Amino acid sequence: MISRRDLLAQLAMAGAALKLAPAELFAQAQTAAQRFGKEKLIVRSMRPPDFETPVALLDSFITPNELFYVRSHMPVPQVDASTWALKIGGEVNSPISLTLDEIKKLPAVTITATLECAGNGRAFFEPALAGIQWEKGAVGTARFTGARMSDLLKKAGVKTSGLNVEMHAADRPPGTMPAFVRQVPMAKAMHPDTIIAWDMNGQPIPLPHGMPLRAVVPGWEGAYSVKWLNALNVLAKDTDSFWFVTGYRYPNKRVAPGAAVDAKDMEPLKGLAVKSLITTPGTGASLPVGKIAVAGFAWAGENDVTKVDVSIDNGATWQAARLTGEQARFTWRRFEHAFNAAKPQSYLILSRATDNQGSMQPAVSQWNPSGYLWNQYDSVRVEVK
Repeated sequence: MISRRDLLAQLAMAGAALKLAPAELFAQAQTAAQRFGKEKLIVRSMRPPDFETPVALLDSFITPNELFYVRSHMPVPQVDASTWALKIGGEVNSPISLTLDEIKKLPAVTITATLECAGNGRAFFEPALAGIQWEKGAVGTARFTGARMSDLLKKAGVKTSGLNVEMHAADRPPGTMPAFVRQVPMAKAMHPDTIIAWDMNGQPIPLPHGMPLRAVVPGWEGAYSVKWLNALNVLAKDTDSFWFVTGYRYPNKRVAPGAAVDAKDMEPLKGLAVKSLITTPGTGASLPVGKIAVAGFAWAGENDVTKVDVSIDNGATWQAARLTGEQARFTWRRFEHAFNAAKPQSYLILSRATDNQGSMQPAVSQWNPSGYLWNQYDSVRVEVK
């Protein structure tokens, strides 16, 4: 069995120089990824690497680095941490360039955050949508250590004219594809929990997850947490980046499934939706008559989960689950419930979460043309025999 470390190293090499790498190198990486995906992560894309975590492996509050989902828009770049520099410019008094060692001299903070790809669950929308066909596992929780983005911006002297911060990455697009540039409003950039991280779960951030630096913008969809971060550009207006003007946008009103949406009715996607995920039992499980334990996680972006309900009768009635384990802002919360399966039959287990703003997970997700924020009741069917 190839290790995940070896696999991802091969993928990084193949992706970093896709046009230059020998064909046999890529073939080896592809074969290794396919073998690995059958045992651990699910390969949704090879070029660039997009790997999903099977739900059964999302059974701990902290997701281990080797099990954390991988989302890449472009080939993984080649990285030399010893020569890495983060440039800060634009609407600042003193444009600067800082090495990794210089950034590490700033006060360090550790933030625990649940990151979720905006397209997690896209595969379940009807009618079907283009894009990576994520199911449920493009989500994970990690402890990130780094410097506050606000400390870096203050070091450069942000001008009062600065309204937004462009985040640039080192990965390079193939062909005419636009460079991956995201924008975060100044208020979120200056939030004390928005950081530039160099450490993930007590280790240097692995290359597929953004080594040596990645932004961590907690509570917002995962693509704001830009990997391989190499520049912050302060703007007095909105960026003209494709990824803001066209990409990662969501309708500002409900639309019919399959409908065309006018650009004027689309707004930048920011926070995550309230959502729950049943991690045990697994769908299709065969269980004996008696007590059935149900557990999973629920999250709500910048809001806190206050309640999770479970139903075993197709949503006719609901029972409150227990919220257990570690609790922190911007993270998921574990829930647990048990019911007595008195006789052999098929059970559809449903879960729904509610946050501290009163938003409840819906029975049906709001369709949108990009397949973002799928968050309807989670469901697992089991057979009791």
